[in-house]
Parts: sequence; structure tokens; C-alpha cells
Amino acid sequence: MNKFWLVAAFMGAASVAQAADLPDMPALRGGFTEGLPATGTNWQGYYVGGQGGYGAADAHMSSSNRALLSGLVQNTAVEQALHISGWSFPNNNATSRGAVYGVFGGYNSQWDDVVVGLEASYVHGKFNALSSQEIARHATTPDGSVPPLYRAANVTSMTGISISDMATLRGRAGYAWGPFLPYMFAGLALGNADIVREVKVDSSASTQPLGPFYPDGTRSAASDLRDHLVYGYSLGLGVDMQLSGNLFVRAEYEYVRFTNQVDTAVNTARLGLGYRF
Repeated sequence: MNKFWLVAAFMGAASVAQAADLPDMPALRGGFTEGLPATGTNWQGYYVGGQGGYGAADAHMSSSNRALLSGLVQNTAVEQALHISGWSFPNNNATSRGAVYGVFGGYNSQWDDVVVGLEASYVHGKFNALSSQEIARHATTPDGSVPPLYRAANVTSMTGISISDMATLRGRAGYAWGPFLPYMFAGLALGNADIVREVKVDSSASTQPLGPFYPDGTRSAASDLRDHLVYGYSLGLGVDMQLSGNLFVRAEYEYVRFTNQVDTAVNTARLGLGYRF
């Protein structure tokens, strides 16, 4: 988690420093007043808020252990006979659901009814996805040894991912309609995750094509990543609704895709309460 907070702190410090260095110019300090609507809601300026909701993480693990498996059986007789490194685990997927909560903040610029801005969002939750699958295959041709041996293998693949923190930096574009601001957004995503991967190969051999097969070795490999930084992209849409004063409420849907290590998609629906300065 230290890596995640280090990146978050760096991004936040950079943003604050950039804002502090801006000259006192209307165009940079929220001075686009000529383009604001004569009637309706003024969305221009800085804002912060809190949010909470519910989400689901879908982890696609069919190829996440391919590199571990290839390294494990490289230059072995069972690999030459069965080509284990090319095996796939098509059903090795898992889904996890849970609550999320966090904060958001950003800046809006407004021209008439068009609103564009930059926003950072952070949510904390607990998405734990774990999947294990086993595949057994036999060779029907000898492996080239003398005397010739027929090979068989049993491969077990296990992958687990736990995502606890997600932060997104996204650009927003919306259209003011009375007290409502429907918007869409896209941007970059960072996440903090624990990722565990294990592969085990039990091999056996026989002098007959159909056996009996006798064990001739067990090989295993594992990878355990803690507080690992994963990255991807974010897409979504939502609507802000102005309340009294500078308060507003929000409803939002966000899709986040992390594509490194374990391909994971996180969908969340959230409600929030914000304040515009």
C-alpha cells in the first residue's frame, strides 16, 4: 500500500503546486464569467466531496499463469511430449462484490451550458477474487527416449487477486440543464492489489500408450505480490444535481479496467455529496 499512497501523494502535491503557481489571471482563476448562463446553475470552480456505493470485480485469469507454467516446464521431457506451456484454462475466472467509499475533487470550466473539467476520484473497498482449475492430459506418442516412454501430466493453476484501493484521474464533459449536470468521463486508473499465483505440474510416464502411468516428478512455481501497483483506464457517466447554496449531490457509474498481471474489470455505482467553492 506504500507504493499506492506514494503515487497519490505525488499527484496531489503536483496539483497543489501547480495551482499555487498560477498567476492571478481571471482566465486561470475561474474568471470565465462572460460565458456563464444568465439563468441556471453556475458549475464553474473547484469542488470536493465524499462518495459511497457498491461494485463488482470480474477477474479473467485464463492466461495469468502462462508465464509461470512456461518457465516451470521449459526443456523438460513432459513439455516436449505434451506442450504443456500452450495449455489454457478457459474457465479460470472469478467475481467479487462489495461496498466502496471514498472522496473526489476537481475543477470545472463553463462556457454557456457546456461544462468541462478535470477530476480525481478515490475509493476504498475489498474485492477478493480467487480461482483454481485443474487439467489432466496424456500423450499418445513416445517422447523420443530409449526405451520409448509415454507421458502424462496433471496441471493445477490457482490465481487470486485482492484490490483494496482505486484512484482515477479523468477528464469530464457535461451539459448544464437547469439544476442538473449530466456528464461523461474518461481517464487513467491506479489500484493497490495483492496478487497470488501458483502452478503445479505432476508428471508421470509409462511404457504403454494407455498406461499404467507411474509418477516421475512434481514441479511447482509461485508468485506472491503484496501492495502491488496495477494500472489501467476508467470510463463512466453520471449526473450532478445542485442543492441549496453550493452543495450538490451526485449519482455515478464507473468502469475501471486493470490489464497488467491479472486482467480485472471493476464496475461501481456510487452516490456522493459535494461542495463547490
